[in-house]
Amino acid sequence: MHKSVLLEESIENLNLNENSIAVDCTLGYAGHSSQILKRIKKGHLFAFDQDREAIAFSEKKLESVGNNFTIIKSNFKDIKNKLLENDVNKVDAILFDLGVSSPQLDEDYRGFSFHKEAPLDMRMNTEQDFSAYDVVNTYTKEELIRIFRVYGEEKYASSIAYRIVKERENKPIETTLELAELIKMSVPEKYKREKHPARKVFQAIRIEVNDELHVFETALKDALELLNVNGRICVITFHSLEDRMCKQMFQSMTSIPKELQKLPVIPEEFEPKFKLVNHIVPSTQELEENARARSAHLRVIERIKD
Repeated sequence: MHKSVLLEESIENLNLNENSIAVDCTLGYAGHSSQILKRIKKGHLFAFDQDREAIAFSEKKLESVGNNFTIIKSNFKDIKNKLLENDVNKVDAILFDLGVSSPQLDEDYRGFSFHKEAPLDMRMNTEQDFSAYDVVNTYTKEELIRIFRVYGEEKYASSIAYRIVKERENKPIETTLELAELIKMSVPEKYKREKHPARKVFQAIRIEVNDELHVFETALKDALELLNVNGRICVITFHSLEDRMCKQMFQSMTSIPKELQKLPVIPEEFEPKFKLVNHIVPSTQELEENARARSAHLRVIERIKD
């Protein structure tokens, strides 16, 4: 079953009290949400997810804790509008856990895993049309190279893209293992021995299919606006692009503009409205117990003034 990464650290850093209005942008299988709900007996939890199976499972799990929650079936990029529909324009705590949940990876037919035979899918929202099949079979060689390099940081992006385009001239590439095999054939032997060569390419395709980086950037900006004074945002990332985006946005929100830094007194309107609270990586013990925690980072920011 899915094991939430950095669970205790993120819950502790949300600084919850019994009256908190909290948002879990990534409900998944309710690992974090159920712990949040236990701590906000008189508050309310709003939890976002677009995966029907995750929602069905989590609704039951949360009902066993309390009834002061609302599940919103939507991508978290709509955080602002969906909360407004629920008459909420300010909240006290927001959590983003950007990992793919273990059940999604473990369900063969979802096509997230390069270890299991499945149709090329990788949609977080199974109701959208665009899937991994479309990326692999319709993108030009140049487009494939770009996403493998940018989203996967894959050094053999060019040879992998070339082989995919060559192969699909004969017939469409339809399954995960078919694609994983093509990737293996496109990289040197030494590279195969280090880590599974499909890992970065599958990550890149998943990010493209679900527009993950753009969605995260939009949602994080809105989340910062939604925070009450003393409210906090915790973000758990699992790869360097998301972590870098989060780190840069948090730094920009907690810094005085460069051109004003040497002034003896900083005008009040230019003083930061946020402060950095924490940057945490998993403990040795967690890494031993949960291999999926290995690349995780938790970053925490707090609003200190309106």
